[in-house]
Amino acid sequence: MRPINILLADDDPLDIIDISRQLDKQHIIYQLYEAHNGEEAIGILEEAPEPPDIALIDINMPKMNGLELLQTIRQHERWKHLKCFIITTSDEKIDRRTASALGVSGYIIKPLKLNSPASMDAFNLMIDLINLKSME
Repeated sequence: MRPINILLADDDPLDIIDISRQLDKQHIIYQLYEAHNGEEAIGILEEAPEPPDIALIDINMPKMNGLELLQTIRQHERWKHLKCFIITTSDEKIDRRTASALGVSGYIIKPLKLNSPASMDAFNLMIDLINLKSME
């Protein structure tokens, strides 16, 4: 099994630790590329020889927010099929609609207690995709 390359765009160090812990609990072998805003995430994508297997994106970040980042990803030929999951504290309907219109693979509410059915479904889908990628 190969490690899964995960781009994590989140400006909160505690959320980054929490997401890493959740991935570790699932016994996932991964390489995490951290970006603290959308601009850093674009820089990581531009420098990577291949797009990551999956992107986890917070909405509320400085410089370029998560929805702007997702829109940029979808407009770029090389990245437009990247599986992206929103992981955010925002449960606003407009954010959900915008993310959905931009082809988000799942929408997970932080903190990752996963007590809502929608967050749990999105998290399980993300784990399933990661597991499939690791077998390639």
